[in-house]
Amino acid sequence: MVKLFIGHKGSGKTKKMLELANEEANNSKGSIIFIYKDTKVIYQLSYKIRTICMEDFIHITNEDEYIGFLFGILSSDNDIETIYIDGIMRHTDFEISNVPSFINKLKDISRDYGINFVASISAELEELTGVNFDGIELLN
Repeated sequence: MVKLFIGHKGSGKTKKMLELANEEANNSKGSIIFIYKDTKVIYQLSYKIRTICMEDFIHITNEDEYIGFLFGILSSDNDIETIYIDGIMRHTDFEISNVPSFINKLKDISRDYGINFVASISAELEELTGVNFDGIELLN
């Protein structure tokens, strides 16, 4: 399943994602991954959560490279339950026009590999034209 937090910067998406990830880590039998732009949130997450700082992967610059990166993460751990992606538009050269395609790819990966995704997007719902929200849960 794909779950989304949508709202402009400063609307509390990261805080809610941190709370959700920590809660899930306490009850999960599998691996939880949290992808963030920098190291700022590492100490706010449970030690059970694997954190990935995208500043360490500066050569991932577009949607296809990012999807390949996600497949690399999936191939390294068969027990992944959920991948949290905070602020996808800050990680790469994503623009609002890339979001529909990216969300569709997340939905495909989720369906094909049994992985849950929780992502945040810095935009308002009205700005996300072209996104197919079937099978997506909006968390805010």
